[in-house]
This record gives sequence, C-alpha cells and structure tokens, in this order.
Amino acid sequence: MHATADETPVLVEDKAQLVSYIEDACTPENQWRIGTEHEKFAYNTRTHQRLPYDGEPGIRAILEGLQRFGWQGVYENGNIIALKDGKGGSITLEPGGQFELSGAPLETIHATCDEVHTHLDQVKQVCEPLGADMIGLGFDPEWRREDISWMPKGRYKIMRDYMPTRGTLGVDMMIRTCTVQVNLDFSSERDMIRKMRASVALQPITTALFANSPFTEGRPNGKLSMRSHCWTDTDPDRCGMLPFVFDEGFGFERWVDYILDVPMYFVHRGEDYHNVAGKSFRDYMQGRLEGFEGRLPTMEDWEDHMTTAFPEVRLKKYIEMRGADGGPWGNLCALPALWVGLLYDAQALDEAEEMISGWTVQEMSDMRDSVPVHALKTPFRNGTLLEQARRVVEISRGGLERRARLSPTSGRDEQGYIEPLQSIVESGKTFAEDLLDDYHSDWKRDISPIYEACKY
Repeated sequence: MHATADETPVLVEDKAQLVSYIEDACTPENQWRIGTEHEKFAYNTRTHQRLPYDGEPGIRAILEGLQRFGWQGVYENGNIIALKDGKGGSITLEPGGQFELSGAPLETIHATCDEVHTHLDQVKQVCEPLGADMIGLGFDPEWRREDISWMPKGRYKIMRDYMPTRGTLGVDMMIRTCTVQVNLDFSSERDMIRKMRASVALQPITTALFANSPFTEGRPNGKLSMRSHCWTDTDPDRCGMLPFVFDEGFGFERWVDYILDVPMYFVHRGEDYHNVAGKSFRDYMQGRLEGFEGRLPTMEDWEDHMTTAFPEVRLKKYIEMRGADGGPWGNLCALPALWVGLLYDAQALDEAEEMISGWTVQEMSDMRDSVPVHALKTPFRNGTLLEQARRVVEISRGGLERRARLSPTSGRDEQGYIEPLQSIVESGKTFAEDLLDDYHSDWKRDISPIYEACKY
C-alpha cells in the first residue's frame, strides 16, 4: 500500500481501501511479533533542567552522538529529528524532547529486553560526556510548561496551537508525559476483536499497575498517574473509552469509521505540514478539504491520520497498548511481558475474556476515571482493582509459561519479566506510592533526589 520514491502515491478513493489496509495486516500466529516503545525525559545532570534541542547538553547532540552506533539520521528542514537502524527500530522525539525508542518487531520478551538494555547503554555512553541523563517517570516531576523547549517538528506546532481549543491538559500531555507501550499482532478480524475487547477492558488495570507520576512542579499533585489524568482533558474527539468496541457489529470497518470521525491535524507534503486542524478526512476523500480542493488523500495521509487518534488501545496494522506510565528499566520489559502473556496464548486470552465477561462499559469507564487518583485502590464491585490486578498478573504468568520461549543465555522462560508487577500486586503499593513515601521521609519534601533515584 506504500508508494516508493519512484511510484505514484496510492490515492484513497473509497472506504474499502482503508478497511483493506488494516485487514492486510492479519498475520499467522507463528509470525506474531512484539514491538516495544518507551519514552524518557532527558535532563541536564547538573541543573536537572529538561534539555533543549540545541546546545550542549542538548537533544540534537544526543541524536548526533548515537549515530556512531550505526543509527541513521532523519531530517526535517535541516534538523535531525529521528534515527533509524535499518532493522525496523527507530528513535524519535516527542514534542518536549522526550526521547523515544520504537523497537523493532521481535519474537520474544528476551529479545525485547536485550534491545532495551542495548539502547539504554548506548544512550548512557552518549549522555554522560555531555552532562546529561535520562529518567523514567510518567510525568515531569518539576518543570513548568514554560520551562520546556519544543522540538523543531512541524506537526507539533499545529498540535500545540489546536490542543488548547479542545481541552486544558493537551499541552501537558505533549511535553510533560512519558509512556511505555507494546504493539502486538492479530491473525484475523475475529482475533483482533477479541484482543481489542480484552485490552480495552483491562487497560485501566495496566494504568494502575504502572502508576508512576505523583509529582507536578516539585510537589505531590494528588494523583498517582498524572500522565493518565492528562488524557481525560486533552481532546474528547480523539481520547477516552471506546464503547463501540463491545458492540456486536465491531470490526475493521467500524474502526475505520471511528478514525474517519476524528478531526484532522495536518497534511504532510515533503518537509511541510499544512494546518488542517479540525477538518474532516471524509471531506478530503470527497475532494472537498479546504486548501486541497479537488485533491484526494494518499495512503500516507491515512497512515498519518491514524496516528492522531489517542485512545488507550489503538488499532493500526497492529494493536497498541498505550495506558502505562514510563518507569524504571524493569517496567520497560514488564509491560510487553504482561500483554504478551495475556494475548499471545490461547488459554490466557480465554481466561481474560471470562474475567471481563460480566463487566459493563460503564464499569470500565468508571475504573478508567478513578485510576489516575486511586490506582489499585480504585473501588470495583465489592472490592478494589487490586484483586483484579492479581488475577491479570496470574493469567499473564500462565500465558508466558505456556509460551515456553526460553532465553538462549539463561535458559529461563519469559515469566521473570513480570516480577516487578508480581511485587506490586503482593504489596498493594505502586511505584508512585513508593516515591511519595520517599518524598515525605528520606527526601524531606525535596524533589531533587528523584533524579538520582529514577535515572536509567
């Protein structure tokens, strides 16, 4: 569906093309892969200030430094804005300079964790001589919006201007949050439906397990996941629960209809981003997009547009799990391990479906609304989300055990990677609550020790 440099771009002339775009991604089970993405805050070791793009230490210098490991630069208007490794992996920048590894599609959690380790080691080698470090949290613990530099990417200026028209926390989402997510395959439309329903239902539990953003501007913010809270007031057109996923008629076409109803941000041509914020992709398909009258979108336009919907589970050519705060090294392996255990084992998916079979959309929505504040203490029926989280971890562990993917070095299976979550469900305390304890005791209500405590 992609045009090469020598081909004419494929135009979108009807909705059936968009449905086929997703349908063509169906993948046999023996070819399922795991793609992990994680973001982190880059900061000045001495001052703890978030890094600007230019200067030393700066984001540009880190990107340029990483090229000695074989990464190839991607440029926009003369600025290096990303890196690619030629094997399916990339390093990209979020709007406030959050540094993101988008990992290659890999077969096992062992390979994913090796990839994470290699990346963080390379980053450390580049950052230390520059006087920089990186930290794993879900929300910037100290710096205000005005303290944070914006990256020189055209799409971000359009989004920055549009966000405040739709909610009060969209700019915070863009420049003050970090996440870890995993991208997983599906074998058929039916398999996609099952995985999407289980993922949407269980996503609040993931948010609770990974809650790790209790500070804003140097003080407790009253939340355990401030990152998750930001999404509640970013843009109602592209965020929030997906009740239609549980409708009888849900499938590839219904997802396409959902994305078509999401207002556009931009049209990307060459190195330029044309502002069409709030306009309709449906109008674009009819040749009626303001400023592009008489022209039809390309499949690349559709791919871009699909990335501008922000639900916590998102369907593209794979399913993205987007509900977790950034966190320590172990979490970067635990998140993909959790979801692989739940969704890549037939028995585990059956058990997950049985677990959620009686849940209503309203209950799921209430969970999602409460989790940013209460995390595992969120009320659910006659108990709390902690009991549900214990069951989720148990199901996942069983799935990982049955997968029986052994490490070529240790000979162990993948269960060990969810140990950080096992510890949380046994203690009932999230990373956020541990940080708050440190803040009120050892740190004497001074936020600065967090940089040493949480750096990679």
